[in-house]
This record gives sequence, C-alpha cells and structure tokens, in this order.
Amino acid sequence: MSELLGKSSTVALLIALGAVAYTAWVLELVLHTGLDPVRAYVSELAAADQPLGGLFRATDLAAGLLVLAGAGLALLRLPQRPWTAAGWAGLLLFGAATAADSRLPLSCAPTADPECAARESAGLVPATHTAHAVSSGLAMAGALMGVVALTVAARRYGRWPPLARTGAVVAVLALAATGWTLAAVAASEAGHGAWALGAAQRSQVLLVAVWLAVLALSVAREGEGT
Repeated sequence: MSELLGKSSTVALLIALGAVAYTAWVLELVLHTGLDPVRAYVSELAAADQPLGGLFRATDLAAGLLVLAGAGLALLRLPQRPWTAAGWAGLLLFGAATAADSRLPLSCAPTADPECAARESAGLVPATHTAHAVSSGLAMAGALMGVVALTVAARRYGRWPPLARTGAVVAVLALAATGWTLAAVAASEAGHGAWALGAAQRSQVLLVAVWLAVLALSVAREGEGT
C-alpha cells in the first residue's frame, strides 16, 4: 500500500508540474513579447527569432517531459483498466509530442511579421514549420484523448472524485475550444480573417492545463486514500 501511495504521489507531482509548465505562456501578460495574444499562435512565442523564444521553448520541453514521465509511470506502475490505459497512453503521446514541438520551433512569427507570412505561404520557410504543425497536432490529439478517456474512467470506475465531478465540464469546454481553434485556422488560411485565433488556442491550452491540474489532484487524493 505504501509503495502504491508513493507511486501515485510521484505521478501526481509530475502531472501537476507539467500543468504549471504548460501555462508558461501566461507570462506574456507581464513580459513584452510584441505578439498579439488575440491573433498570434501560442507557438509563435517560442519562434526562433523571438527575443523570449528560448524561455518558452524550455518551458514547453519541461511540460512535455514532465507529463511524459508521469503518464509513463502511471502506465507501468498503477492499476490499469481499458479506459485508464487509453487515457494515460493519450497523455504519453501528448507529452512526447509537446517535447518534440519545443525542438521544432517556427523560424519566425507569421501573424506579426508580414514577410514571414509571405514566406510561409510561398513554402519558403524551413521544414520545421511543417514538422511543428504535425507535432502540435499530435500533442493536442493526445491531450484530448487523455482528457476524454480518463474522465470517462473516473466516472465509469468510481475513481478520482474531483475528476469525476468536474472533468466532463472541462472536457466539453476543451473540445469546444478545439473546434473554435480549428475553425479559426481554416478561416485564416482561407483569407476570411483571424477569428481571434490566438484567443481560441489559448483557451484550448489553458483548459488542458486546468484538466491536468484536476487530474493531478485526483491521483494524489486517491493515493492518500481520501
């Protein structure tokens, strides 16, 4: 029992720290980034030509590795059932793809730099732009898989009361924010305006981080037997 408690506590700590690192972009509220948070992708904060890009790449790497470690430990050391295994596997993908994302930064910020946008439209930017889009997509797919599967697990298996109570609401909001983000990306690429793309993506990322925090609390309390 004490061994399981220790493992649960470690998983909870890793996930909680990952959630904190994943919200490092809120530093743009107090740091001058030169990017418009209503229009700019969160990834543009970490672009290679941005003055604070190194900071945001480091926090993205930390977030990815922390969640990767927490999900991996949970899969290997905690009791599993089908929905929990699927959820932890989703977070494993999220963590790995987020870490990869940090190593594949955009070369420039297209929403703030017209020349960058023109090069991107003409296909004259480095291949990391395409690779970054793929890793970002995989990261969010993994996150949503984890959000849905572990929330279902909490309710179906009678586990993790905080997640069972609030996870569904956060999951629905995260899926709605994802829909808004995808619609904004499509509208932007079609030349129909930005549709507050930056705000949409920040809502999506923030909701995932909030859900991770609730998950961490739930795992910690289960380990304590409360």
